[in-house]
Amino acid sequence: MNVLKLSNELDAKNLLRELGVDGGGVSILASKMKHHVIYIKDLHVGAANILKQDALSIGADLAVPRGTVIATTPKVDCILIATQKQLEILSKKELTQPFGLKELAKKLKLICSAKKSKDIEIMGVINANEDSFYCGSRFSDINATDTILKMIEDGASIIDIGGVSSRPNAALISVDEELQRVKPIVDAIKQNRLYEKAEFSIDSYEPQVISYALESGFKIINDITGLANDEVCKLCSSYDATAVIMHMQGTPQSMQDNPEYENVLSDVYSFLDERIEKAESFGVNEIIVDVGIGFGKTLENNLNLIKNLEHFLSLNKKILVGASRKSMIDKVVSCSVEDRLPGTLALHLEAMKNGASMLRVHDVKEHAQAIEVQKKLNHYSFNHKE
Repeated sequence: MNVLKLSNELDAKNLLRELGVDGGGVSILASKMKHHVIYIKDLHVGAANILKQDALSIGADLAVPRGTVIATTPKVDCILIATQKQLEILSKKELTQPFGLKELAKKLKLICSAKKSKDIEIMGVINANEDSFYCGSRFSDINATDTILKMIEDGASIIDIGGVSSRPNAALISVDEELQRVKPIVDAIKQNRLYEKAEFSIDSYEPQVISYALESGFKIINDITGLANDEVCKLCSSYDATAVIMHMQGTPQSMQDNPEYENVLSDVYSFLDERIEKAESFGVNEIIVDVGIGFGKTLENNLNLIKNLEHFLSLNKKILVGASRKSMIDKVVSCSVEDRLPGTLALHLEAMKNGASMLRVHDVKEHAQAIEVQKKLNHYSFNHKE
């Protein structure tokens, strides 16, 4: 007999198929192999005691503070530990329970249905300005076309074009200036029909700039204000464009002035949920969400968002993460912008593992290689003969 401890990150269904498990049993067993750890804040103490008993009755558990059983406080924070199968049972069972458990059951159901994307898209960055934080992303109409073609060849399926720097304390410019910056590149994309080779995204929140890009074959609006402007929503709907809704606290000029959150996961989720509802009310069909790494976030906020990105899967939208060469890397290991590629890859691979389906990057070729290796690891299960 030989006993082998396997990774929790294995592809459970593939492993079970390789073992020769009956087809019907694969899904059942796989649901028992996937575990959830769910932090519940401000749960009614009566609900906590009911949930504790219900969880234990099916083999799950609920971690609660000392004194919960005698209700020393009216509300408690707790941690639910359950397999996918157990969570599915609880999401139905708690629908009939009091003290707010019906609402919790609905949220558990959303978590149960959330799925990670198997496909990862790379969005290459082209900045048509001279003040973006990374000089390697700055291009003019003279050299942008060749760079775009190289990015596509290297593995980018989307190219993001922007004319305004959104780095902290970036200078404000007029709409006319922004349009003049991006116009030569947008025109080159249209003239060379590059939109037949990849999708193009306009990184702007100005209707005039966005409209020009959409008329030139762009299909995505990457709005750092999260569709704050109704006119942008209307444009997105009328052109049937995809909207990238990003969270930002404050503005680029103020966002890093002591950002604060009651709870960054809850606050960002609520914002994105609200803006999704707004977008859909305007008839926007395709939506991608972006938690806004570095946009009004501390280092701890950024790490929290990347590490717990699965929290946002229940929005049932693709998740974009853009941590490419950002200053949070320098706060972990002191380095220049030019030396942040290794840190970028570490952050993006972690984001990918936790649910990101799209990465906004400066270094396309390096990301394409890293992603392929990571996907191979993710899909590799176990070979008992080795």
